[in-house]
Amino acid sequence: MLQKLEYIKERWQEVERELSNPATMSDMKRFAQLNKEYKDLTKIVEEYKIYSNVISNIDANKNLLSNEKDEEMREMAKMELDELLPQQEQLEEKIRVMLIPQDPEDSKNAIVEIRGGTGGDEAALFAGDLYRMYTRYCERKGWRMEVVDVTEGTAGGYKEVVFNVTGEDAYGQLKYESGVHRVQRVPDTETAGRVHTSAASVVVLPEADEFDVQISMNDVRKDLFCSSGPGGQSVNTTYSAVRLTHLPTGIVAQCQDQKSQLKNFDKAFGVLRSRVYELEHAKMLEETSKKRKTMVATGDRSAKIRTYNYPQGRVTEHRIGLTIYNLPNVMNGDIQEIIDQLQLAENAEKMKEGSIA
Repeated sequence: MLQKLEYIKERWQEVERELSNPATMSDMKRFAQLNKEYKDLTKIVEEYKIYSNVISNIDANKNLLSNEKDEEMREMAKMELDELLPQQEQLEEKIRVMLIPQDPEDSKNAIVEIRGGTGGDEAALFAGDLYRMYTRYCERKGWRMEVVDVTEGTAGGYKEVVFNVTGEDAYGQLKYESGVHRVQRVPDTETAGRVHTSAASVVVLPEADEFDVQISMNDVRKDLFCSSGPGGQSVNTTYSAVRLTHLPTGIVAQCQDQKSQLKNFDKAFGVLRSRVYELEHAKMLEETSKKRKTMVATGDRSAKIRTYNYPQGRVTEHRIGLTIYNLPNVMNGDIQEIIDQLQLAENAEKMKEGSIA
Protein backbone atom coordinates (compact mmCIF):
# COMPACT_ATOMS: atom_id res chain seq x y z
CA MET A 1 0.00 0.00 0.00
CA LEU A 2 2.86 2.40 0.85
CA GLN A 3 4.39 1.82 -2.57
CA LYS A 4 1.08 2.65 -4.23
CA LEU A 5 0.69 5.79 -2.10
CA GLU A 6 4.19 6.94 -3.04
CA TYR A 7 3.36 6.46 -6.71
CA ILE A 8 0.16 8.49 -6.28
CA LYS A 9 2.13 11.29 -4.62
CA GLU A 10 4.58 11.34 -7.54
CA ARG A 11 1.71 11.41 -10.03
CA TRP A 12 0.07 14.24 -8.04
CA GLN A 13 3.29 16.28 -8.30
CA GLU A 14 3.52 15.51 -12.02
CA VAL A 15 -0.08 16.64 -12.64
CA GLU A 16 0.57 19.80 -10.62
CA ARG A 17 3.49 20.64 -12.93
CA GLU A 18 1.42 19.89 -16.04
CA LEU A 19 -1.40 22.18 -14.90
CA SER A 20 0.99 25.14 -14.74
CA ASN A 21 2.27 24.42 -18.26
CA PRO A 22 1.00 27.05 -20.75
CA ALA A 23 0.58 24.35 -23.42
CA THR A 24 -1.80 22.44 -21.12
CA MET A 25 -3.76 25.57 -20.26
CA SER A 26 -4.38 26.23 -23.97
CA ASP A 27 -6.06 22.81 -24.36
CA MET A 28 -9.30 23.16 -22.36
CA LYS A 29 -10.27 19.49 -22.62
CA ARG A 30 -6.85 18.34 -21.41
CA PHE A 31 -6.81 21.00 -18.68
CA ALA A 32 -10.26 19.93 -17.41
CA GLN A 33 -9.19 16.27 -17.26
CA LEU A 34 -5.98 17.04 -15.40
CA ASN A 35 -7.72 19.40 -13.01
CA LYS A 36 -10.21 16.65 -12.15
CA GLU A 37 -7.37 14.14 -11.63
CA TYR A 38 -5.46 16.61 -9.46
CA LYS A 39 -8.49 17.20 -7.26
CA ASP A 40 -9.06 13.45 -6.80
CA LEU A 41 -5.37 12.73 -6.06
CA THR A 42 -5.15 15.62 -3.58
CA LYS A 43 -7.65 13.89 -1.27
CA ILE A 44 -5.48 10.76 -1.14
CA VAL A 45 -2.19 12.68 -0.81
CA GLU A 46 -3.55 14.67 2.15
CA GLU A 47 -4.49 11.45 3.96
CA TYR A 48 -1.09 9.97 3.07
CA LYS A 49 0.63 12.94 4.72
CA ILE A 50 -1.42 12.44 7.89
CA TYR A 51 -0.72 8.69 7.79
CA SER A 52 3.05 9.25 7.30
CA ASN A 53 3.10 11.59 10.29
CA VAL A 54 1.32 9.02 12.49
CA ILE A 55 3.74 6.25 11.40
CA SER A 56 6.70 8.53 12.10
CA ASN A 57 5.40 9.25 15.62
CA ILE A 58 4.78 5.54 16.26
CA ASP A 59 8.36 4.68 15.24
CA ALA A 60 9.71 7.49 17.43
CA ASN A 61 7.79 6.27 20.47
CA LYS A 62 8.77 2.64 19.90
CA ASN A 63 12.39 3.74 19.64
CA LEU A 64 12.03 5.68 22.87
CA LEU A 65 10.62 2.62 24.65
CA SER A 66 13.55 0.53 23.44
CA ASN A 67 16.26 2.96 24.57
CA GLU A 68 14.85 5.22 27.27
CA LYS A 69 15.53 4.32 30.92
CA ASP A 70 13.43 7.05 32.53
CA GLU A 71 10.12 5.51 33.61
CA GLU A 72 8.17 8.74 33.27
CA MET A 73 9.29 9.15 29.65
CA ARG A 74 8.53 5.51 28.94
CA GLU A 75 5.03 5.90 30.39
CA MET A 76 4.38 8.95 28.18
CA ALA A 77 5.56 7.00 25.13
CA LYS A 78 3.19 4.12 25.99
CA MET A 79 0.26 6.53 26.36
CA GLU A 80 1.03 8.08 22.98
CA LEU A 81 1.26 4.67 21.36
CA ASP A 82 -2.13 3.72 22.82
CA GLU A 83 -3.58 6.72 20.95
CA LEU A 84 -1.54 6.39 17.75
CA LEU A 85 -2.00 2.68 17.00
CA PRO A 86 -5.83 2.90 16.67
CA GLN A 87 -5.33 6.01 14.50
CA GLN A 88 -3.01 3.98 12.26
CA GLU A 89 -5.66 1.28 11.80
CA GLN A 90 -8.41 3.81 11.07
CA LEU A 91 -6.27 5.68 8.53
CA GLU A 92 -5.21 2.46 6.80
CA GLU A 93 -8.84 1.41 6.40
CA LYS A 94 -9.82 4.85 5.15
CA ILE A 95 -6.95 4.90 2.63
CA ARG A 96 -7.76 1.36 1.42
CA VAL A 97 -11.27 2.54 0.56
CA MET A 98 -9.88 5.67 -1.14
CA LEU A 99 -7.55 3.48 -3.24
CA ILE A 100 -10.45 1.51 -4.68
CA PRO A 101 -10.76 2.61 -8.32
CA GLN A 102 -13.66 5.03 -8.56
CA ASP A 103 -16.15 5.38 -11.37
CA PRO A 104 -14.85 8.44 -13.27
CA GLU A 105 -18.47 9.59 -13.59
CA ASP A 106 -18.97 9.84 -9.82
CA SER A 107 -17.80 13.43 -9.53
CA LYS A 108 -20.24 14.65 -12.18
CA ASN A 109 -23.51 16.47 -11.62
CA ALA A 110 -26.63 14.33 -12.05
CA ILE A 111 -29.83 14.33 -14.05
CA VAL A 112 -32.66 12.56 -12.23
CA GLU A 113 -35.84 11.32 -13.93
CA ILE A 114 -38.81 10.08 -11.89
CA ARG A 115 -41.79 8.47 -13.59
CA GLY A 116 -44.98 7.10 -12.08
CA GLY A 117 -45.35 3.40 -12.96
CA THR A 118 -48.06 0.87 -12.19
CA GLY A 119 -50.80 2.15 -9.92
CA GLY A 120 -52.40 5.06 -11.81
CA ASP A 121 -53.02 8.18 -9.70
CA GLU A 122 -51.39 6.59 -6.66
CA ALA A 123 -48.18 5.98 -8.65
CA ALA A 124 -48.11 9.66 -9.67
CA LEU A 125 -48.60 10.68 -6.03
CA PHE A 126 -45.75 8.39 -5.00
CA ALA A 127 -43.54 9.88 -7.74
CA GLY A 128 -44.30 13.25 -6.13
CA ASP A 129 -43.29 11.87 -2.72
CA LEU A 130 -40.00 10.62 -4.17
CA TYR A 131 -39.38 14.03 -5.74
CA ARG A 132 -39.94 15.65 -2.35
CA MET A 133 -37.60 13.08 -0.73
CA TYR A 134 -34.80 13.92 -3.16
CA THR A 135 -35.47 17.65 -2.79
CA ARG A 136 -34.99 17.36 0.99
CA TYR A 137 -31.90 15.18 0.51
CA CYS A 138 -30.30 17.70 -1.84
CA GLU A 139 -31.04 20.49 0.64
CA ARG A 140 -29.23 18.49 3.35
CA LYS A 141 -26.23 18.06 1.04
CA GLY A 142 -26.19 21.71 -0.01
CA TRP A 143 -26.75 20.77 -3.66
CA ARG A 144 -28.67 22.87 -6.17
CA MET A 145 -31.72 21.41 -7.91
CA GLU A 146 -33.22 22.73 -11.12
CA VAL A 147 -36.38 21.34 -12.72
CA VAL A 148 -36.11 20.59 -16.44
CA ASP A 149 -39.49 19.10 -17.29
CA VAL A 150 -42.69 18.22 -15.43
CA THR A 151 -45.87 16.37 -16.33
CA GLU A 152 -48.31 16.56 -13.44
CA GLY A 153 -50.65 13.75 -12.38
CA THR A 154 -54.42 14.22 -12.62
CA ALA A 155 -54.84 13.79 -8.85
CA GLY A 156 -51.54 15.39 -7.84
CA GLY A 157 -47.94 14.28 -7.90
CA TYR A 158 -46.18 13.71 -11.19
CA LYS A 159 -46.49 11.37 -14.12
CA GLU A 160 -42.92 12.46 -14.87
CA VAL A 161 -40.44 14.95 -13.45
CA VAL A 162 -36.89 15.55 -14.66
CA PHE A 163 -34.40 17.70 -12.77
CA ASN A 164 -30.69 18.55 -12.63
CA VAL A 165 -28.65 18.22 -9.44
CA THR A 166 -25.48 20.29 -9.16
CA GLY A 167 -23.04 19.50 -6.36
CA GLU A 168 -19.90 17.64 -5.38
CA ASP A 169 -20.14 13.91 -6.23
CA ALA A 170 -23.87 14.30 -6.96
CA TYR A 171 -23.93 11.42 -9.45
CA GLY A 172 -21.66 9.27 -7.26
CA GLN A 173 -24.23 9.47 -4.46
CA LEU A 174 -27.50 9.48 -6.40
CA LYS A 175 -26.62 6.72 -8.91
CA TYR A 176 -27.68 4.11 -6.34
CA GLU A 177 -31.25 5.40 -6.63
CA SER A 178 -31.71 4.11 -10.21
CA GLY A 179 -34.35 1.40 -10.41
CA VAL A 180 -37.96 0.69 -9.48
CA HIS A 181 -39.19 2.03 -6.13
CA ARG A 182 -42.31 0.31 -4.75
CA VAL A 183 -44.78 1.71 -2.22
CA GLN A 184 -47.31 -0.20 -0.11
CA ARG A 185 -49.97 1.93 1.55
CA VAL A 186 -53.67 2.77 1.71
CA PRO A 187 -54.37 5.41 -0.98
CA ASP A 188 -56.52 8.43 -0.13
CA THR A 189 -59.01 7.21 -2.72
CA GLU A 190 -59.37 3.78 -1.06
CA THR A 191 -62.61 3.68 0.97
CA ALA A 192 -62.27 0.11 2.27
CA GLY A 193 -58.86 0.70 3.82
CA ARG A 194 -57.06 -1.85 1.66
CA VAL A 195 -53.30 -1.60 1.15
CA HIS A 196 -52.34 -1.01 -2.49
CA THR A 197 -48.97 -1.54 -4.15
CA SER A 198 -47.75 1.07 -6.63
CA ALA A 199 -44.41 1.83 -8.20
CA ALA A 200 -42.33 4.61 -9.69
CA SER A 201 -39.09 4.35 -11.63
CA VAL A 202 -36.03 6.49 -10.99
CA VAL A 203 -33.25 6.98 -13.54
CA VAL A 204 -30.06 8.83 -12.59
CA LEU A 205 -27.72 9.94 -15.37
CA PRO A 206 -24.28 11.54 -15.12
CA GLU A 207 -24.51 15.01 -16.59
CA ALA A 208 -22.39 15.00 -19.76
CA ASP A 209 -20.45 18.12 -20.66
CA GLU A 210 -19.36 19.23 -24.11
CA PHE A 211 -16.07 17.36 -23.75
CA ASP A 212 -17.81 14.03 -23.09
CA VAL A 213 -19.93 13.82 -26.23
CA GLN A 214 -20.22 15.88 -29.38
CA ILE A 215 -23.69 16.23 -30.93
CA SER A 216 -24.11 17.82 -34.34
CA MET A 217 -27.21 19.99 -34.67
CA ASN A 218 -27.62 18.40 -38.10
CA ASP A 219 -28.58 15.23 -36.21
CA VAL A 220 -31.15 16.99 -34.00
CA ARG A 221 -34.76 17.85 -34.85
CA LYS A 222 -36.10 20.82 -32.90
CA ASP A 223 -39.85 21.13 -32.24
CA LEU A 224 -41.50 24.05 -30.46
CA PHE A 225 -44.80 23.87 -28.61
CA CYS A 226 -46.83 25.75 -26.01
CA SER A 227 -46.05 25.14 -22.35
CA SER A 228 -48.65 23.49 -20.15
CA GLY A 229 -49.25 23.57 -16.42
CA PRO A 230 -48.25 26.27 -13.89
CA GLY A 231 -46.13 29.13 -15.14
CA GLY A 232 -48.05 32.37 -15.45
CA GLN A 233 -49.30 34.35 -18.43
CA SER A 234 -46.93 32.82 -21.00
CA VAL A 235 -48.36 29.32 -20.54
CA ASN A 236 -50.30 28.12 -23.61
CA THR A 237 -49.72 31.46 -25.36
CA THR A 238 -46.13 31.29 -26.67
CA TYR A 239 -44.14 28.54 -28.32
CA SER A 240 -41.43 28.58 -25.64
CA ALA A 241 -41.34 24.84 -24.85
CA VAL A 242 -38.66 22.89 -26.72
CA ARG A 243 -38.53 19.23 -27.74
CA LEU A 244 -35.29 17.86 -29.20
CA THR A 245 -34.99 14.54 -31.01
CA HIS A 246 -31.58 12.96 -31.69
CA LEU A 247 -32.23 11.36 -35.07
CA PRO A 248 -29.46 8.68 -35.04
CA THR A 249 -30.67 7.21 -31.72
CA GLY A 250 -34.28 8.38 -31.48
CA ILE A 251 -33.59 9.83 -28.02
CA VAL A 252 -35.93 12.69 -27.05
CA ALA A 253 -35.53 15.44 -24.47
CA GLN A 254 -37.79 18.38 -23.78
CA CYS A 255 -38.06 21.36 -21.46
CA GLN A 256 -40.95 23.73 -20.77
CA ASP A 257 -39.90 24.97 -17.33
CA GLN A 258 -38.66 28.39 -18.46
CA LYS A 259 -40.53 31.19 -20.20
CA SER A 260 -37.53 31.73 -22.47
CA GLN A 261 -37.29 29.45 -25.50
CA LEU A 262 -33.48 29.83 -25.43
CA LYS A 263 -33.23 28.71 -21.79
CA ASN A 264 -35.54 25.76 -22.46
CA PHE A 265 -33.36 24.80 -25.43
CA ASP A 266 -30.18 24.87 -23.31
CA LYS A 267 -31.76 22.70 -20.62
CA ALA A 268 -33.24 20.23 -23.09
CA PHE A 269 -29.95 20.00 -24.98
CA GLY A 270 -28.12 19.23 -21.71
CA VAL A 271 -30.52 16.36 -21.00
CA LEU A 272 -30.28 15.10 -24.60
CA ARG A 273 -26.47 15.12 -24.45
CA SER A 274 -26.51 13.21 -21.16
CA ARG A 275 -28.95 10.60 -22.49
CA VAL A 276 -26.83 10.03 -25.60
CA TYR A 277 -23.72 9.81 -23.42
CA GLU A 278 -25.50 7.36 -21.11
CA LEU A 279 -25.84 4.86 -23.96
CA GLU A 280 -22.08 4.33 -23.92
CA HIS A 281 -21.95 4.57 -20.13
CA ALA A 282 -24.65 1.89 -19.83
CA LYS A 283 -22.63 -0.44 -22.05
CA MET A 284 -19.64 0.03 -19.76
CA LEU A 285 -21.76 -0.67 -16.66
CA GLU A 286 -23.20 -3.79 -18.28
CA GLU A 287 -19.72 -5.13 -19.02
CA THR A 288 -18.62 -4.32 -15.46
CA SER A 289 -21.70 -5.92 -13.87
CA LYS A 290 -21.11 -9.15 -15.77
CA LYS A 291 -17.91 -9.57 -13.80
CA ARG A 292 -19.64 -9.10 -10.46
CA LYS A 293 -22.23 -11.14 -8.62
CA THR A 294 -24.14 -8.44 -6.76
CA MET A 295 -23.14 -5.11 -8.27
CA VAL A 296 -25.37 -2.58 -6.54
CA ALA A 297 -24.94 0.34 -8.94
CA THR A 298 -25.73 -1.16 -12.32
CA GLY A 299 -28.50 1.35 -12.90
CA ASP A 300 -30.81 -1.45 -14.06
CA ARG A 301 -34.03 0.47 -14.62
CA SER A 302 -36.24 -2.63 -14.42
CA ALA A 303 -34.87 -3.89 -11.10
CA LYS A 304 -37.06 -3.48 -8.00
CA ILE A 305 -34.57 -1.92 -5.61
CA ARG A 306 -36.57 -0.61 -2.64
CA THR A 307 -39.96 -0.97 -0.93
CA TYR A 308 -41.59 1.72 1.23
CA ASN A 309 -44.18 0.03 3.47
CA TYR A 310 -46.35 2.61 5.23
CA PRO A 311 -48.45 0.30 7.49
CA GLN A 312 -45.26 -1.11 9.02
CA GLY A 313 -43.29 2.14 8.82
CA ARG A 314 -40.37 0.40 7.14
CA VAL A 315 -38.09 0.81 4.17
CA THR A 316 -36.46 -2.29 2.68
CA GLU A 317 -33.43 -1.99 0.41
CA HIS A 318 -33.57 -5.25 -1.55
CA ARG A 319 -30.08 -5.17 -3.07
CA ILE A 320 -28.35 -5.57 0.29
CA GLY A 321 -31.19 -6.86 2.49
CA LEU A 322 -31.28 -3.69 4.62
CA THR A 323 -34.49 -2.82 6.51
CA ILE A 324 -34.99 0.48 8.33
CA TYR A 325 -38.00 1.18 10.54
CA ASN A 326 -37.81 4.94 10.06
CA LEU A 327 -40.05 5.60 7.06
CA PRO A 328 -41.12 9.21 7.94
CA ASN A 329 -37.51 10.39 8.17
CA VAL A 330 -36.53 8.57 4.99
CA MET A 331 -39.39 10.21 3.06
CA ASN A 332 -38.17 13.53 4.47
CA GLY A 333 -34.80 13.07 2.76
CA ASP A 334 -32.86 11.07 5.35
CA ILE A 335 -31.51 8.51 2.85
CA GLN A 336 -27.76 8.92 3.47
CA GLU A 337 -27.59 5.78 5.63
CA ILE A 338 -29.03 3.70 2.78
CA ILE A 339 -26.62 5.19 0.24
CA ASP A 340 -23.66 4.68 2.61
CA GLN A 341 -24.57 1.01 3.10
CA LEU A 342 -24.85 0.52 -0.68
CA GLN A 343 -21.44 2.14 -1.15
CA LEU A 344 -19.94 -0.11 1.53
CA ALA A 345 -21.38 -3.17 -0.20
CA GLU A 346 -19.96 -2.09 -3.53
CA ASN A 347 -16.55 -1.28 -2.04
CA ALA A 348 -16.43 -4.64 -0.27
CA GLU A 349 -17.22 -6.27 -3.60
CA LYS A 350 -14.37 -4.44 -5.31
CA MET A 351 -11.93 -5.31 -2.51
CA LYS A 352 -12.81 -9.02 -2.84
CA GLU A 353 -11.95 -8.76 -6.52
CA GLY A 354 -8.53 -7.53 -5.57
CA SER A 355 -8.98 -4.02 -6.92
CA ILE A 356 -6.29 -2.75 -4.57
CA ALA A 357 -2.92 -4.17 -3.62
